[in-house]
Amino acid sequence: MTDLASAAGRWVAVPLGAVARARHGRPMHPRGAVFDAVLDRHGGAPPWGVSWLDERSRDDVVVRLSRGAGLPPVLPDVLGLAIRIPQDGALVDLLLSSTGRGPLGRLLPVPRWDTATSYGSIMGYRTAAGTVRLAAFPDGAGAAHAPSEPVPLAATVRRDGLRFTVHASLGRGSWRPFGRLTLGAPRDPLDCDLRFDAVVNPPPGLVPDGPLARLRRPAYARARAEGRS
Repeated sequence: MTDLASAAGRWVAVPLGAVARARHGRPMHPRGAVFDAVLDRHGGAPPWGVSWLDERSRDDVVVRLSRGAGLPPVLPDVLGLAIRIPQDGALVDLLLSSTGRGPLGRLLPVPRWDTATSYGSIMGYRTAAGTVRLAAFPDGAGAAHAPSEPVPLAATVRRDGLRFTVHASLGRGSWRPFGRLTLGAPRDPLDCDLRFDAVVNPPPGLVPDGPLARLRRPAYARARAEGRS
């Protein structure tokens, strides 16, 4: 299974590289909006046994909201919520995609219009406690459902701040909150050139694992190289 996922990643790298060359940049999530934000981690009860999930910290972070395939706003798209966190002189990157919340739905990307939706890591992290996944759920009743009309990504800039509760789950177990994410002002320019890598820059104590992690490594490396050539 390990060799198959790695081989698939090398195969996927070829078309991703071609798209990156054609777009002169990102092959996926080409359109986005970058925001200053604050991530408050308060830990969980009972504790996870993973320091990054259990410790208390308040960090100034950068968030990028994006549309996965770069489709026109009139069409739903797999949305992305990327978070960059400073960590002891290094970087931590979290890449979350619009997903469901249930035991199976959290493993599948779901096209959406509205950025105020549920996001999950899909990729699992190996920890001492077992496989952990991360998620961010928006504040507000009904915010996890698509609106009756499309909402362009640029409309997120006009929101009075987007707020999410950040959760973790063990395997397909229940989601448990361990933090809060609050988006603030958009950056200028709105979509500055930030590149995130959840495989290379994971949180301490969380090791990217599973087929998706092995697929991402060669695919993302090729896409980054082609996009900057």
